[in-house]
Amino acid sequence: MNGLILRMLAGRVAVALITLLIAAIVIFFATALLPGDVAEILLGQAATPEAVAGLRTAMHLDQPAALRFLLWLGHLAIGDLGTSYVNGTPISELIGGRLMNSLKLAGIAAAVSVPVALSLGIGAAILRGTVYDRLISTATIAVISVPEFMVATTAVIVFAVYLGWLPALSMTRDVSTLSGLLKAFAMPVITLSFVISAQMIRMTRAAVIETLNAPYVEMALLKGASRWRMVLHHALPNALGPIVNAVALSLSYLLGGVLVVETIFNYPGIAKLMLDAVSTRDLPLIQSCAMIFCAGYLVLITLADLIAILSNPRLRQS
Repeated sequence: MNGLILRMLAGRVAVALITLLIAAIVIFFATALLPGDVAEILLGQAATPEAVAGLRTAMHLDQPAALRFLLWLGHLAIGDLGTSYVNGTPISELIGGRLMNSLKLAGIAAAVSVPVALSLGIGAAILRGTVYDRLISTATIAVISVPEFMVATTAVIVFAVYLGWLPALSMTRDVSTLSGLLKAFAMPVITLSFVISAQMIRMTRAAVIETLNAPYVEMALLKGASRWRMVLHHALPNALGPIVNAVALSLSYLLGGVLVVETIFNYPGIAKLMLDAVSTRDLPLIQSCAMIFCAGYLVLITLADLIAILSNPRLRQS
């Protein structure tokens, strides 16, 4: 691995860390601007001013915002997420199980959507201009134009109300059987797969078409290579970077999609936990959940950039 690639990899990682720091600043001060006094909300309307002042002191809310941010960032750097304002429970305990639930949901949705989207996107690129390509392109544009909550609502109406195949809410109490697994994940996975597959299909199609238009692909055709051999042995290896970027960018939509999906289907994930924390003004819990979402997004985007750099034949040969 040459020095240019190492410098580019280090630069991408450094940009990701700086972006995460900026995100931490925005998250901390944005949550501080939430309406309402946390101490008054926790104690209720009947609380005396002395009790409110005492609770604010106990939670260090009387300190300057800059000092509170530095203390929070220092604890965050060593893995200490703090303690919930509402019940005094360590935030790591509150997030642990919920985070695993969200990762399971995201993993199943990715396992379903990625193979389907890549197959449809590559097929549309190979058969560009045909009826199949136009049908896939029209369907993806239609799905992208529909917001997540509309897809979720339509899924509930079709599969739960009219057909009666699946429950309207996610049943996570029993996932040891196939029926229990379907009840827990079917509706959320259907919704998320629709949302991320459409974007992935369009980006994959564009990446493969760009590669197919390259001069070396045309040269392979002139030498007598079959169309499928040209795609499998010449185009796809060189389109790996753009395709990985398409997959990573599409999967990053999971982070926004789960906010809607977990709320509509009452799925016990980290997004639902963060929304509940907003209603109770549990600032440390809101900040920790938001940082997890930001870190997950940056990890996906950074991995896509690193793979794109490592798979670039020009950089490997320079």
